[in-house]
Amino acid sequence: MECFTSTPCSFSSYFTSLSWFSPFFGLKKSNSKISLNRKCRSKCMMSTMSHTVNESSVFSYKKLIHFALEKTNPHTNLVSSPIQEKYSSLLAMDEKTELQMLSFEAPKIRLLRSLCIEGNDGMQVLDFAAFPKPEFDLPIFCANFFTAAKMNIIVLDLNPLHDIMDQEDYKEKYYKDLIPLGLKYSELLPWGGKLTSESLRFFSPIVIWTRFSSSPDSHLVLFSAFKDYYQAWLGLMDRSEEETDTSQFARNCEAQHRYLTWRAEKDPGHGVLKRLVGEDLAKDVIREFLFNGVNELGSKTFLDYFPEYRCEDGKVNEKRSMIGKSFENRPWDARGEFIGDRVKIV
Repeated sequence: MECFTSTPCSFSSYFTSLSWFSPFFGLKKSNSKISLNRKCRSKCMMSTMSHTVNESSVFSYKKLIHFALEKTNPHTNLVSSPIQEKYSSLLAMDEKTELQMLSFEAPKIRLLRSLCIEGNDGMQVLDFAAFPKPEFDLPIFCANFFTAAKMNIIVLDLNPLHDIMDQEDYKEKYYKDLIPLGLKYSELLPWGGKLTSESLRFFSPIVIWTRFSSSPDSHLVLFSAFKDYYQAWLGLMDRSEEETDTSQFARNCEAQHRYLTWRAEKDPGHGVLKRLVGEDLAKDVIREFLFNGVNELGSKTFLDYFPEYRCEDGKVNEKRSMIGKSFENRPWDARGEFIGDRVKIV
């Protein structure tokens, strides 16, 4: 992809408040603070992770990309994706900030890709995902990390391909054995505040949605969480079996297309990409790289899947939430059971 330059703009200004990210979760300004203050638990955790201190002492999300690729290779045969030639790097309009992109595929992986942005004053973004081929009903590995000089907003999950609210067998298949892992990190990385009910349907009981102030210890915990979650996903991939039933294949394909359609339309990163490289290039990166497959895996539109967002003029409502409800606290209990009807909804 050719470098794109235009009117200079400040990367730092996009992230100072991270306000562009908040609408995805329905966040509002609050005086409350979420911090890693579970000192006793954290100290125990730090001792078990001490061997990784050197890895994360110089904070860079590129180390997580390197880790993921290194750990993936023994499990499968990664090859460069056809989109890699077009999407490799992109220079922002400030002529300083570079967007670095990698993409691969494998026998069970339709697309494994990463977008890494490093700007001035400690600003970093990591968008890392692994999408299974439709022959497999694997969850989608998802890591969206947004870091400013003093604040981090984090989403880490194995996004369910199918609705775990209605399909208990799918939840049992992929998440039963991972609940302890989710509990471990939900203690160290507490719930980050209001999460819209629309967003919730794309998350699993082990999702890590958190905000915390930057510190070496908190980044150490985050790096450990990424590594444990990704290795758990690789284990699921190893055990997954190819679907031979054509109707199930079609269901997998539509489920992934629905996910991609939602993310391509409502992903909170659209705003920052637009400011960095312009609206046209941002749309191209989102639809053809970050959520590649939205134009190939199905023909349904966003409003076909989510008709509640249709405006009177037939356009898509730009609101993040149409229901207008959000979850202030974690809506799953220690067993991974949804208790959203019993937690505070605002």
